[in-house]
Amino acid sequence: MRIGFIGLGNMGSGMAANLLAAGHEVTAYNRSPDKVAALVERGATPAATVAAACDADIVVSMLADDAAVEAVTFGGSDSPGILASLRPGATHVSSSTVSVALAGRLTDAHTEAGQGFVSAPVFGRPEAAAAAKLFVVAAGATDKLGPLQPVFDAIGQRTFVVSEEPKVANLVKLSGNFLIGSVIESLGEAMALVGKAGVDKQSYLEILTSTLFEAPVYKTYGGLLARDEFEPAGFAAHLGLKDVRLVLAAGELLEVPLPIASLLRDRFLTLLAGGGADLDWAAVGALAAWEAGGPHPSPQKGGGSSP
Repeated sequence: MRIGFIGLGNMGSGMAANLLAAGHEVTAYNRSPDKVAALVERGATPAATVAAACDADIVVSMLADDAAVEAVTFGGSDSPGILASLRPGATHVSSSTVSVALAGRLTDAHTEAGQGFVSAPVFGRPEAAAAAKLFVVAAGATDKLGPLQPVFDAIGQRTFVVSEEPKVANLVKLSGNFLIGSVIESLGEAMALVGKAGVDKQSYLEILTSTLFEAPVYKTYGGLLARDEFEPAGFAAHLGLKDVRLVLAAGELLEVPLPIASLLRDRFLTLLAGGGADLDWAAVGALAAWEAGGPHPSPQKGGGSSP
């Protein structure tokens, strides 16, 4: 399949590489050309513009936030975006974690242009993206989703189809990230409590993950907290704040109170105010230990390890 891929960050680079490994023809675009060059060495075709990446059967975008996805999709007068460049009948697959509202706008815009639109955000950190072990949450018209299964198989270990409305996949993804943030915060508080009493954090984590909480999220983020390992970031704290804000916006839209999400927003703001914007979002869990008298989890202050 001929695939355009836009966005070669921590997640996108691994996803695009796995599409190449699966035998797909990939044309890649990224604002930083060095990341494109690394993929070209694996067999990709470089695209100098977004429009050049759209000469394909599908275009996958994997970008940081709503603003980036809007810019790439709608483009400008001197830089046509996906909407203006993708041929009728082709499909835009958005794997970015964006707002429910934007997913609705993209669906309407692509439908009006005679193009397909599918939301397919993923669960998994960069190491899972590199190993093709992501979990894909997909939503869109059935006739558009069917041909995409080989793409999803190339990047992930399982695909969950949740709706024919693309925005539902974004809501599910956001709800999952909200739960991850909640786990990080509660783990951090519990570790601060036992740590101040002299219990080794790694030993404590072994107890938790061998008895009560065997889920990968506890092992992954508990390990980062136990080791104070917040650099380099697999998922930066400022993106965590972005996702919590999007969860709250969805809650407001659907009239669902989310008091824990409100707490998480303030915790992330505290982390960012102390200089932790580019730390892994696991660092929000270390705030409790700082408030209990430990070091602040910010760069160069003892809270993170160097790469």
